[in-house]
Parts: sequence; structure tokens; C-alpha cells
Amino acid sequence: MAYNIVLIEPEIHTNTGNIGRLSLATGSNLHLVKPFGFELTDKRLKRAGLDYWKHISLHIYENIDDFFAKNTAKKMVYLSSHGTKKYWSIDFEDGLFLIFGKESVGLPKKISKANADKLYKIPLYSSHIRSINLANAVSVVVYEGLRNLK
Repeated sequence: MAYNIVLIEPEIHTNTGNIGRLSLATGSNLHLVKPFGFELTDKRLKRAGLDYWKHISLHIYENIDDFFAKNTAKKMVYLSSHGTKKYWSIDFEDGLFLIFGKESVGLPKKISKANADKLYKIPLYSSHIRSINLANAVSVVVYEGLRNLK
């Protein structure tokens, strides 16, 4: 039982490190799509992932086109604050790709538009924020997915 957590152009090393640690804890695969806002050798990235980083099932792609070319015909859902459906309505299944955008702007508009029928959000109950932290968002969705598979 494994999910595929995909971070498109992640910008913050500690978020990526925490998500890497989460991927290992949940038996998920981590897919990172370049460009990154940090170096994979960054000590802060490794510190956030602790000494677990070497055990993570990690896949790295040169760009968005590379990712999609290598993962055609995979079932994917997209998470965005602009989604219209709630994340708990995702049809979770083993091997599902959970696609998240970068911290500053989320998913590229082209991807959101092309996948509007597979675009989900985590609801926010305050008008004072636009989104929650990326590592928290990934955690919420992955653990809901695990709950659904059990």
C-alpha cells in the first residue's frame, strides 16, 4: 500500500524534508519535480528529514514535462486551494498520485485548468489565510487516504 506524493517545484527545504519523512512513515513514494528552491544537499533539508532521508523512495524529474512523460496513464489527483471539491471526496486507491504545487503559488494554472475535474482542496474556515503549510497539507491528505484504504 503506497501513495505517490508529488511536489512540483518545491521551494522550501524544510517542507520537503518533512514531507520526505512523512513519505517514509506512510510507505509512500516521493516525487520531486525541478526546479527546486534549494539544493538536495542542503543540511536543513536533511535535518528536517532526519537520518531517514537515505531510506526514502525518491524520484526526481528535470521538469513538469519529464514527470508527465514518465508517468503517463497513472491515476492522479491535484490539490489546490482553488479546487472546488473537498479532499475527503477523493477516490483513494493504492498507487494514487497526489500532486501538490509549490509553496508560493501552488499548481501552475495550466495544470489546474487541464485537470479541473480532478482538482481538490482542503477547506479553510478563516478568511484571513489563503492556504495551509505545504507539509501540513500533504499530511492531511495522505493520512485521509490511508484511513480510506484501511
